[in-house]
Amino acid sequence: MLEIKNVRKTFNPGTINEKKALNGIDLRLEEGDFVTVIGGNGAGKSTMLNMIAGVYPVDCGSICIDGEDITHLSEYKRAKYLGRVFQDPMTGTAADMQIEENLALAARRGKRRTLRKGITAKERKEYRELLKLLDLGLEDRMTAKVGLLSGGQRQALTLLMATLKKPRLLLLDEHTAALDPKTAKKVLDITEEIVEKNQLITLMITHNMMDAIRVGNRLIMMHEGQIVVDVRGEEKKKLTIEQLLQMFEASSGSHFASDKAILSK
Repeated sequence: MLEIKNVRKTFNPGTINEKKALNGIDLRLEEGDFVTVIGGNGAGKSTMLNMIAGVYPVDCGSICIDGEDITHLSEYKRAKYLGRVFQDPMTGTAADMQIEENLALAARRGKRRTLRKGITAKERKEYRELLKLLDLGLEDRMTAKVGLLSGGQRQALTLLMATLKKPRLLLLDEHTAALDPKTAKKVLDITEEIVEKNQLITLMITHNMMDAIRVGNRLIMMHEGQIVVDVRGEEKKKLTIEQLLQMFEASSGSHFASDKAILSK
């Protein structure tokens, strides 16, 4: 479904600030894959997601979705394949617009704009049912401004908006990292429910090693712009954090350098 071949990216090449962010990434995701991604600071995790989303052009290599080469498509043209949730709860929603207006924007993504009524009664009913799934009481606050919501409520709404059109690929860039532990668990539970309900192929970056092991059917670890660990299925389910760190050190020849991930064990 998603195939990345030998993708490389260097920032500021030929300067004192040269940084090799991706060093020949190869990755293939199939139907049903929910892949968690973990790695140290500067390992290339977010750069990989940005390359898939088209934020940065690749230096070389290719990216294909459903067999279509999207390597050189602009960010907005490949957006029809993707849903994305960022780390910052303030990103992905319009703070000065109502909850139902934000959902309407997500529902009309990729469609031609017309002069018809903004939100129909039928749509309003559909949005109410969708919001009930979050179990946050937002279905009774549909005309509230999104800027008044808590970080967790806003992130859950962003997740709902990102998956409203059932994208071929869902990208989650540490989407629970800015939340307190209780709220982060709630948002992650909602994530799993939405992914399972809609059968979405998902790539989720996390700094939490326990979440990386528990969530999804596959786990990859990155180091210096490469994938150095790739485990799935029963092997993943049986992993301990200590075993995962041992696998990383054996494959990369380095100690795992992420204080945030170690502290969240």
